[in-house]
Amino acid sequence: MNVLTINTGSSSIKYEVLDAATGDPVTRGLVEDLMTPEAFQAGVKSLIAVSQQHKVDAVGHRVVHGGNAYSDAVRIDNQVIDNIEHWSALAPLHNPRNLAGIRALMSAMPDIPHVAVFDTAFHATLPRRASTYAIDQKMAVKHKIRRYGFHGTSHQYVAQEAAKFMGRPLEELRLVSLHLGNGASACAIEYGRSVDTSMGMTPLEGLVMGTRSGDIDAGVLLAMLRDEFDNVNELDDFLNNCSGLRGLSGLSHDLREIEAAAAGGEDSARLAITVFSHRARKYIGAYTAAMGGLDAVILTGGIGENSATLRHRILQRLDFFGITLDEDLNDSARVSHENRVENLCLGHCRTPALVVKTHEEGMIARQTEALLRLGKPAQFGIPIAVSGRHVHLDRKTFARLFGTTAEPTHYKDLSQPGQYACQEKVDLVGPRGRIDGVRLLGPLRSKNQVEVSRTDEFLLGVDAPVRDSGRITGSAPIRLEGPEGAVSLPEGLICARRHIHMHTDDAERFGVNNKDEVEVAITGGPRELIFGDVLVRVSPGYKLEMHIDTDEANAAELASNTSGTIVYTDVDSATAELRVTKTRTGNV
Repeated sequence: MNVLTINTGSSSIKYEVLDAATGDPVTRGLVEDLMTPEAFQAGVKSLIAVSQQHKVDAVGHRVVHGGNAYSDAVRIDNQVIDNIEHWSALAPLHNPRNLAGIRALMSAMPDIPHVAVFDTAFHATLPRRASTYAIDQKMAVKHKIRRYGFHGTSHQYVAQEAAKFMGRPLEELRLVSLHLGNGASACAIEYGRSVDTSMGMTPLEGLVMGTRSGDIDAGVLLAMLRDEFDNVNELDDFLNNCSGLRGLSGLSHDLREIEAAAAGGEDSARLAITVFSHRARKYIGAYTAAMGGLDAVILTGGIGENSATLRHRILQRLDFFGITLDEDLNDSARVSHENRVENLCLGHCRTPALVVKTHEEGMIARQTEALLRLGKPAQFGIPIAVSGRHVHLDRKTFARLFGTTAEPTHYKDLSQPGQYACQEKVDLVGPRGRIDGVRLLGPLRSKNQVEVSRTDEFLLGVDAPVRDSGRITGSAPIRLEGPEGAVSLPEGLICARRHIHMHTDDAERFGVNNKDEVEVAITGGPRELIFGDVLVRVSPGYKLEMHIDTDEANAAELASNTSGTIVYTDVDSATAELRVTKTRTGNV
């Protein structure tokens, strides 16, 4: 499949035709000077010629803001167009131009599918603690005020490339990605999912950018409105177009000019560089703390890929994170479409710092192809099981709680083959409260894991992360009390991520693979809703069943014997990794 990717800007259209199976570009280019309707139509005609020359099978459009309407790529229809227009108020410089390109190319090429890939979609997995602003929530809901995040396609792409370079599954890594260019953002990527990002409701928040201020005290804005500007539009222009590197340096938004001026002794240029690098370094530290660890830092974008000076300033004094920058490697690092990743650290470095060539067009093509290939699976019901709080114990911990000669006592079988509830129960003790009589599930495991709901978490006074079962590194501590002793676990307490167990036959029937992420619709009940970000776990030893916790069941007002329906399948990182690995080895 040849996919034409479209990135419509304020005065240009950047395009690329890619072989989606290999990720290789067939052709790429830029149509510029599209300031008038006539010039824009001429640009569209040139893209039609490109598509005919290279036999394009689909068009993937970059759309900056999808709000909370879309967590994945979506085939464009009238409803999608209306939604993009609706969210234009939060991206007035971007969405209208994206929409103009969509309308023009759909009109010119109506016989091939058009797909929208949203900058915001990758950040749909942000937990509430990261997406919520500390304002009155009625006001926030009314005006859709929350953190949406941007540069999602870039952050997602470079994270996958970094994982391949490191030879580790993305689902095992905690990464901080810095997309540094005229627009700049940081992203905390925990086990393949965005869990925090620096841009907010709009692309104005966060890191210092070319002409945008990034983080600023809201009181400053109020003071400027009172004392400096006549209206909010003037303030808007000041923050978006006259701030950032341009405002700090008083010279330019172009880092190359600023670096030259700084070398010549210009103090304002030096200030711009130090503020830029300080802000980026601060986000690395904050996100490392939020994730409870760090496996790699990624630098990408025009500045991240090309400025050794800024990379040095950002990464210095991070030895306590295990990052030991090699100055020779940093100075010589060059990335390209052929050589996408360079390591900046010494061989013994515990935590690598990587420069990765971003390729948003490649991600757009990949998601477009996958959406059209996978489509929507058949509508089969999925039994839903509500999983209450429970514990899994290893042999050593079980013995300390119940005695050295004790064995788990079977109480009743569970739905999954080989799993059973035990007679034994433990008490959970947290800093704020306790929950007594939490049942043990068998058989015994190699790791201790305690699964609770958000309500339980607040009762205990513990901040438990949402995790896939088995991923307990850096999770919350908890104290367990049994009839024969007590154990304080340094980690192991989680809120389990909702997931579906599938037999291999069921996975084939649904058209999904192990580690895919899907959405599941609950319909026909008192409160219809869609559960997003549902992990698919496939094994010949599983029985078809979706597992959610009690809070999620209460939110949907689920009755017994409820079933759900998969409504949309996303490209999982494992599938994407497999395709790219084949490309890198040449075994297409």
